[in-house]
Amino acid sequence: MPFIQINILKGRSPEKKERLIREVTEVVSTVLEAPVQNVRIMINELEPEHWGIAGESVKKRKEVSK
Repeated sequence: MPFIQINILKGRSPEKKERLIREVTEVVSTVLEAPVQNVRIMINELEPEHWGIAGESVKKRKEVSK
């Protein structure tokens, strides 16, 4: 039973997350030849201050780039 975890920053609409779940499920089902009903998707939404790139949080990087 495939279990896929996806980490994204908070802020996406519910519609985009539903689309992500649907499309990732379809791809995993096809590639792994697994029934769609066996594919599990978990989206972990992270706060921008909890995600770092090159030594800075995404929150700080966005503040600096404004």
